[in-house]
Order: sequence, then C-alpha cells, then structure tokens
Amino acid sequence: MMVFFGMTASGKSTLGQAWAGRHHAPYYNTDRIRKELAGLRPEDKRPDAVGRGIYSQAFTAQTYRAMLDKASGDFASGKHVVVLDGSYARRADRDRVRAVARAAGVRCMFLFCRCGEDEVRRRLSRRAQDPEAVSDGRWEIYEHQRQTFELPEAQAGEGDCLLVDTEQPVEALLQWLTAQLGGGTGPSS
Repeated sequence: MMVFFGMTASGKSTLGQAWAGRHHAPYYNTDRIRKELAGLRPEDKRPDAVGRGIYSQAFTAQTYRAMLDKASGDFASGKHVVVLDGSYARRADRDRVRAVARAAGVRCMFLFCRCGEDEVRRRLSRRAQDPEAVSDGRWEIYEHQRQTFELPEAQAGEGDCLLVDTEQPVEALLQWLTAQLGGGTGPSS
C-alpha cells in the first residue's frame, strides 16, 4: 500500500494519482471519498470552516474508514498495491492504515509530500480559479495544519515514511520514487 500524505497543496494528489496510473493501481482520494459520502459531486465546493461540516473529526474518521474498506476489498481480490491519498495529519490515522496493511499481509509505505510556502500559495491560488478542482483546501487550512500536523517520526515507529519534495516535475518525481523503492511499484514488489 502506498500512502501519499501531507498538508494541503503539498502535491500528494498529483503525485499519488500519477503513481497509481503508472502502476495500474487502485487510487483513493479523501476529497473524492468525503464528497461521495456526503452525497456531493467531486467538484462541489464546501468551504466549511476548519473542523466543521464534512471536515469535522467524525466525518474525517468516516472518510478514512471508507478508504480503508475500499483498500481491504482490493487486497481481498488479490491486488497488492493500492494508493491512498489524503492528509493523514494524525499519527493514529496512519497507524490504522498500517494495521489494515498488516492484516492483509501487504507492506505499507508512506510518502510525506511537502513543498515551500511560496509553492503552496501558488497552488492554492491556481486551485481557487479551477471550477473542476476537487479539494477545498485553502490558506487558512494550510495554516491550521502547520500548527496541528503530527509530522512523521522514525523514533515513533514511522520508519516507513519517505520525504518527497514535490516542487519538481511529476515525471522526475516518479523516476526518483522508482529508484528509491528499488524499481518496483512499491514495498510489496
């Protein structure tokens, strides 16, 4: 299982979707699953305040459970590589992903995506102008995440995380990831 995670506008969705496409792996994105659970279209805008509405802790937990249910179904059908894409800002949420992977007998790799603030601003500005954008991430969400995001730590049992600077072209990042992961589609190859 490959988990592309990080703060809003970190490039996790762009890279995760490209990785999944390149490796013909199922791809699940929290923005899409969250809106599906809420009965919304992916491009419907929901600028709810931090921690409110479909972005409440309870709805986020429901979203993460739905993603893990989908991944478990894929593993049960014989797939070994599934791509998850979401913030996964809490270590406990990442630990639940690890538990599902262990139960399915697959290895798990977390790709912590990040970029500089200038790039975050540029990406958020571009997203705000895109009527097809799925994410509702905004600058105030980014600022909140900067204060609350539980960064991955090897000493906390998160040695399965790889830091990815997403300010490079996607193709270069895909090649770099392939080299980092030994040329395969991920930890289960």
